[in-house]
Amino acid sequence: MKFRNVLLKFIPVLLIGIVVGCSDDDTEYGNWVESSSFDGDARANSVSFVIGDKGYLVAGYDGDDYLSDVWEYDKDGDYWVQKADFPGIARSGAVGFSIDNIGYFGTGYDGDDKLKDFWSFDPNANTWEQKADFAGSERYGAVGFSLVGMGYIGTGYDGSELKDFYQYNPSTDEWVQSVGFGGDKRKDATVFTIGDLAYMGTGLHNGAYENDFYVFDGVNETWTRLKDLDDDDEDYSILLSNGVGFSLNGMGYITTGGAGGVNTNVWEYNPATDTWDDLPDYEGSARQDAIAFNFSDKAFVLMGKSGSYYFDDNWEFRPEEEENEDD
Repeated sequence: MKFRNVLLKFIPVLLIGIVVGCSDDDTEYGNWVESSSFDGDARANSVSFVIGDKGYLVAGYDGDDYLSDVWEYDKDGDYWVQKADFPGIARSGAVGFSIDNIGYFGTGYDGDDKLKDFWSFDPNANTWEQKADFAGSERYGAVGFSLVGMGYIGTGYDGSELKDFYQYNPSTDEWVQSVGFGGDKRKDATVFTIGDLAYMGTGLHNGAYENDFYVFDGVNETWTRLKDLDDDDEDYSILLSNGVGFSLNGMGYITTGGAGGVNTNVWEYNPATDTWDDLPDYEGSARQDAIAFNFSDKAFVLMGKSGSYYFDDNWEFRPEEEENEDD
């Protein structure tokens, strides 16, 4: 009888231990929340840049037409406002960046010709101004970014893949060829910036996915090769093209893109360790040729295409929230 009482007292403790032992230690962080869908036509291969609390979407291709409309996204109000149309040739596959509250936009493809014209957009005046032509060859599928008050455009396709880079000085409206990039030629790569550094990788060269990954120091104007995107010592392989890159809270991200087919993979880069981590998937449909709005406190991935279907949805990424496919 005494033994039975001891056993009955032990069973609840055992059950508590089982419940605790079965607690969810596999919580995944990296949540996507659907935001206000784009007010204009669904499209891919647009250009995005951010000025203050506003994101700007320029041009693109909707499956029938090359476009020149411009839209402003308010990240806090979660709404869209149409702005003055881009006055140049309608196009897709261009690049853009912002410096000192001015947006810059250039290169691309209009369905017949590759382009090298370059423009600035003043959101306060809602006006466009043509600037000095890009100094490299006409191209599309390049990357563009700004660091330390300067703009950069490089790589892309002008009939063959490219690896050159050029620096733009907005105070003089002049281009100069930038320091040599030692990586492979490519088109449709991804880039993101963290502080004064730009990280670039992925893309296509001669039909093959590039695996090299580099960082550009905007202060010293130097390129450094980092671990490959399919490093044999690491448990990841990030081989794709036409993806989108952004950064948030000191970490870098690559998502969507094409790798034999479109995907929803999300990869997080830690610059302190030069390593990547696989996060919960992007919750929109699989796609390529999307764009990102990269604010200091928020990031959004939107637009793009899958085959002949073009998207107009907009998703906010929250890296510190638990994954929740129902929100």
